[in-house]
Amino acid sequence: MMKKILALLALVPSLVFGAGSNYPLDKAPDLTNDLAALQRGAKLFSNYCLNCHSAESMRYNRLRDIGLTDEQIKENLMFATDNVGDTMTIAMDPKDAKKWFGAAPPDLSLIARSRASANGPGADYIYTYLRTYYRDPSKPTGWNNMAFPNVGMPHVLWELQGEQVAKYEEVPAGYGKEGTVKQFVGFEMTKPGTMTQVEYDQAMADLTSFLVFMAEPVREDRFKLGVIVLLFFGVFTIFAWRLNAAYWKDIK
Repeated sequence: MMKKILALLALVPSLVFGAGSNYPLDKAPDLTNDLAALQRGAKLFSNYCLNCHSAESMRYNRLRDIGLTDEQIKENLMFATDNVGDTMTIAMDPKDAKKWFGAAPPDLSLIARSRASANGPGADYIYTYLRTYYRDPSKPTGWNNMAFPNVGMPHVLWELQGEQVAKYEEVPAGYGKEGTVKQFVGFEMTKPGTMTQVEYDQAMADLTSFLVFMAEPVREDRFKLGVIVLLFFGVFTIFAWRLNAAYWKDIK
């Protein structure tokens, strides 16, 4: 069984979060200020993503920022090390990964920032990608993705979401063209997962928000500092303006 799984994963070197689709991105809920959501996202990331994908720019002890204690981190989120000061590495050797998969699975530390494009921010891409897997028997893995056509990575969260198929309808080819073309009209669930659609969407929002947090753990602090700096300059401008007026009043 393990050999079959490895064989499927080895078929395509680009394992996650590729590009090349004009599929409209869904707006990802911003839950980066919701500690409970970030904690749920961290749990999903550790259980489903951190088996193959590392996050070497992120240390486990940064999870204190989302309200977790060292004991909670060790007991629930650490599987490859015992030191909360370590980075989120994986046990898989890069050489073995390249031999099994064709290429080592990419590090996900900055995926939420690197996937930003003209179509939308990285969070929107990830949120859409995680929710648009569908069954496609023509593909080696049996899966495809609307946000990343011909994706090489299987749907590792299918037990949660279930199995869905893409539905198409024939429409006229367009002005000056003959015949018809297939147009995507939606998904049809063929095998429900352990979560309802609403629950799965919420879980993916949690996971996406955690990836956004992981890409820049000090993001909220930076925003708060920026507000303080702008307020300082605002007050300073008023004092400078009045000082300038007082300095030049006799000359005028």
